[in-house]
Amino acid sequence: MSIVFGPIPSRRLGRSLGVNNIPPKICSYACVYCQIGNTNSMSISRNEFYPTYDIVNEISERVKQLQSTGEKIDYISYVPDGEPTLDLNLGKEIDLLKPLGVKIAVITNSSLLWDEDVRKDLMNADWVSVKIDAVDEELWHKIDRPNGKLELSKIIDGIKKFAADYKGKLVTETMLVRGINDNVNSLQKTAELIKKINPQTAYILVPTRPPAEEFVVPPSEENLNLAYQVYSGLLKNVELLISSEGTDFSFYSDVEKELVSILSVHPMSSDAVNKFLNKAKSNWELIKNLIDKNVLKEINYSGKTFLVKNIKSKT
Repeated sequence: MSIVFGPIPSRRLGRSLGVNNIPPKICSYACVYCQIGNTNSMSISRNEFYPTYDIVNEISERVKQLQSTGEKIDYISYVPDGEPTLDLNLGKEIDLLKPLGVKIAVITNSSLLWDEDVRKDLMNADWVSVKIDAVDEELWHKIDRPNGKLELSKIIDGIKKFAADYKGKLVTETMLVRGINDNVNSLQKTAELIKKINPQTAYILVPTRPPAEEFVVPPSEENLNLAYQVYSGLLKNVELLISSEGTDFSFYSDVEKELVSILSVHPMSSDAVNKFLNKAKSNWELIKNLIDKNVLKEINYSGKTFLVKNIKSKT
């Protein structure tokens, strides 16, 4: 499987060249809404999962290939199978990628921001999204299901320290799940913390792709409107992300390898897969073959069919 995938359409980052710097599925959280599925390896220990220069060389090569064909890249984005800051060499990779002249984004669940080294590693990224789903201990455990060694108070303190020192574009994201963190008390407390952080944008998200747990559904329209009103009452720039990012996924040369790399971290609707196959001059037989081999599987969610990579697959 490739470390680099895309570019893919991103609701926040435009055309995003993804970096999957964490093997499946090593994470500090086991979020109920995770689109990659259940976490099978909980960890808060930073490691070198792939050699630094392998990651940097693969990204550099892909950027050059895409630029030679006129393909637009707005960001190189760290959005892996697990938590990107578990990569011990993240800061070094960001520094080595800077000469490419493409902005670098990192989407983190914030769980390791209590670690000074993690905060330092993120300082040279151009855009960082920190996740704040809940500030109530019970709700945090219910929605994010953290590693047992993590402490919410230390994470919140780390987020504040990072926000105070970071010079790039800082945004927050809050994923709302019906019946867990979409009540007025949780929304108010979370928005009050985000106000102290003062991000450029506070994003409110809802599950749009198949989640780890079947009970996960978006909030009601009434509660979603409530969330927007609560956040807007306290914060300068609030955006709702309640629709999918679209179907415009890029194809370069190897249809199977590229599709599986995308689906490893980003489930795609059947419409998006069909559009991708058409670009690659391929057809649904490829998908049927990958499903038969247990590389991919189909999941229905919110009235749509999605293709996802089977985490148990070695491909």
